[in-house]
Amino acid sequence: MTRRTEDTLGPLGLLAAVSPSKAIRDAADACDRDYQAFSSRFWQNATLYERVRQVQPADEIDRRYWRDTLDTFEDAGVALAPAQQQRVREVNDELTALTQTFERRVREDRTRLWFTRDELAGVPAGVLKAAVRDARGRYRLGLEQATVFPVLENATRAATRERLWRAYLSLGGAANLDTLATLAQRRRELAQLFGHASYADFVLRHRMAHSESEVQAFLSSVKEAVRTRELADLEVLRADKARHLNQPLAQTVLARWDTAFYAERVRRATYAVDQEQFRRHFLAEASLRFVFRVAEHMFGITVAPVATRQMLWHPEARAYTVTDNATKALLGTLFVDLYPRADKFNHAALWGFRNVSTLAGRQPAAALVVNLSRQGLTLDELETLLHEFGHGLHALLSETRYAGQGGTNVPLDFVEAPSQMLEDWVYDPQVLALFAEVCPRCEPVPAPLLAQARAARDFGKGTQFSRQHLYASYDLALHGRDPADPLALWRQMEGATPLGHVPGSMFPAGFEHIAGGYAAGYYGYLWSLVLAEDLRTAFAADRLNPTVGRRYRETVLENGGQVAPGELMQRFLGRPTDSQAFFKALAH
Repeated sequence: MTRRTEDTLGPLGLLAAVSPSKAIRDAADACDRDYQAFSSRFWQNATLYERVRQVQPADEIDRRYWRDTLDTFEDAGVALAPAQQQRVREVNDELTALTQTFERRVREDRTRLWFTRDELAGVPAGVLKAAVRDARGRYRLGLEQATVFPVLENATRAATRERLWRAYLSLGGAANLDTLATLAQRRRELAQLFGHASYADFVLRHRMAHSESEVQAFLSSVKEAVRTRELADLEVLRADKARHLNQPLAQTVLARWDTAFYAERVRRATYAVDQEQFRRHFLAEASLRFVFRVAEHMFGITVAPVATRQMLWHPEARAYTVTDNATKALLGTLFVDLYPRADKFNHAALWGFRNVSTLAGRQPAAALVVNLSRQGLTLDELETLLHEFGHGLHALLSETRYAGQGGTNVPLDFVEAPSQMLEDWVYDPQVLALFAEVCPRCEPVPAPLLAQARAARDFGKGTQFSRQHLYASYDLALHGRDPADPLALWRQMEGATPLGHVPGSMFPAGFEHIAGGYAAGYYGYLWSLVLAEDLRTAFAADRLNPTVGRRYRETVLENGGQVAPGELMQRFLGRPTDSQAFFKALAH
């Protein structure tokens, strides 16, 4: 049944995010709503539940899948009274529809801003080249990340940065704030139907962090570690703004639309690092081939384009096969959609929509969806590409018995660890040297520039991790025990940070993660990073070591969710995991 569901709804979930046709996107969403209605009833079936309870697991893999399946029945309300079961079904149906509506508003946002050439002083030529111009010579900019981030980092006019920042922080609009409020209310009601005081407590009991209090304790430890560093980072930026504007420090106030711009200025001045200068080294198509080559060296695989004339959902979408070098066996299929366009999902993500099952001889399929600049990638963007491909490797190299435990079907606070681990690889000269294998004409990154970039990445860790802490804390508070208005809560929590809250901005309206599957789970990015830093210790001597890579593939990636994350970490590292590497990296 799991395999049939994946084969039917997996591709439709992807099409809802990438299809150029609104009719197809809407139809895919409708199918998902129909499935939710069916799924709620199925998992409340007491007869099936009793049959599953009687199963005698043959081994630990069966036992874990058996327990996961029973959890799914119980979380659907199989033991509740009929009236409560009915309400659970109604709430789950509504949650599905509300999440789709939230994501659709962000994806189909039509906001476009017009700027004169003077207003775009300092903006990279690649952004201007890609922009539409009107008869008056003005440039039209949208809110895709490939446009927004370079402008915020480089536009010398504060008014330009402010206009674009305010528009970007209004993605989804006020209607999405109402939708998010309803989502939080329904999730709280769902938790209470099962006797839990908060949605966070309801979902966290199945994760590595077992309770809201455990997550709060973890977040407090992160906050304590970066508190002083965040203030120091902001003072550096404020001092640079004062110098830039030739005004007294005492009269200088740092605005939120200033931080990316002055952080880049400091990196250029202190470390001689300009993210834009990496674009000529990391051409977009070559960057895709590069991340493939990294995996080929580490894991003994080959990624090759599918030779077919068959059109996918868009002319620029393409497919690749992944095969094992030793056995020549086909391991799975990867679909790739690289560039931004209207109505497409506008961030970066991996859809592992078909999972492996060795029991059924089934091969996986996944889709890598990003929005890269056609002018090439910055080092940060290359890091993001490798991160998302890391999810793809988790999906495609999995060798689980059951599809329901394949790939990224792991606890939410572990799912980011294998992808975050690889982010550090882009700062390694030996790794970047692989670019010469896939793109002989690409100019290599000079060794001094890469060394400076490694030093520059540590600047701003205080502000970066404090922001992640705020996102995670907000998510936990919104899905905690006390009801709260989303914008009022955000205004209060962001207002307590050093830069405060900007009236009129509405970040939660575009916070897709917590409208969807990361509700009460955004902390997982920081939690997984602790695990990722520990995983990196095994590769410290050689990021591309094929022996360690093979052991990592067989121990961590191939096991998907059929072994508990803590056990996977211990098997791979040869010891229990700990947070020493994470806090050492924070202090660096």
